[in-house]
Amino acid sequence: MQSMTAFGRAVKTVAGKEIIVEIKSVNNRYLDCSVRTPRSYSFIEEKIKPHLLAAGVTRGKVEVNLSVNTVDSPEVTVVLDEAYAASYVAALEQLRDRFGLKDDISTMRVAANRELFNVQAAETDPEEAWGDISAVLDEALAVFLAGRAAEGERLARDLAAKLDGIKVLVDRIEVLSRDDIAAYHDRLLTRLRNVLEDNRVTIDENRILTECAIFADRVAVDEELVRLRSHFDAFASISASAEPVGRKLDFLMQEMNREINTIGSKCSNTEIAHLVVEVKSELEKIREQIQNLE
Repeated sequence: MQSMTAFGRAVKTVAGKEIIVEIKSVNNRYLDCSVRTPRSYSFIEEKIKPHLLAAGVTRGKVEVNLSVNTVDSPEVTVVLDEAYAASYVAALEQLRDRFGLKDDISTMRVAANRELFNVQAAETDPEEAWGDISAVLDEALAVFLAGRAAEGERLARDLAAKLDGIKVLVDRIEVLSRDDIAAYHDRLLTRLRNVLEDNRVTIDENRILTECAIFADRVAVDEELVRLRSHFDAFASISASAEPVGRKLDFLMQEMNREINTIGSKCSNTEIAHLVVEVKSELEKIREQIQNLE
């Protein structure tokens, strides 16, 4: 079992750049992946989701944040825009001559206009950048997936314990149901005797047996109990699967709820009714936990 809630982070300095990758996820019906990258690394975004899928992340609302910080000075080239500089100096000289201003045009004063220069950084090679970033992404993914697995293991233990408790309740329901059917014959016989003995009417034992059979057929929950126990076995089998189990278990819980609701509608025994309510409460707790599973 894998939980859908986890967090992973990795930091590594590569080629003068500090690369930081953070991955976090919460519950979601499908895989909803959002990626944040620096503008100059936007080409990385389309590579992230396939990388997560390949790593086995199939469900959850996943956020991946990428930061790239320059540690060493990057290789840059400063280029003078000569045409712009000539026009700019000519404009300054015109301003000086037109208004008789003091001639204080100098290199440093002219250079204060940053528009004169074009700063050209070394181009980022997409494949090389992805190679560096994917290595850090894999480290963050390892932490992220380990967190999912650890939380999934805890959930698996909790679900198994809850299911064992439900099995005990179901066994008790089975015993009470059989006792209730057996006791119905005695209750019916007693009521008939009380009514008919005063009128000296002979009790038809065959008729009583027929009525008991009708009652037993109406309230019998054997089929529901068999299906419910088969669902318990399926739960254990699915839980042991190496594939994502969340959706399958969610569907299985619907089937379990259907069976226990049918049992509740058939039985008039107060104690059984209380047990049915308890089973439904435990099934709801399991269903809520399953929502955390991938």
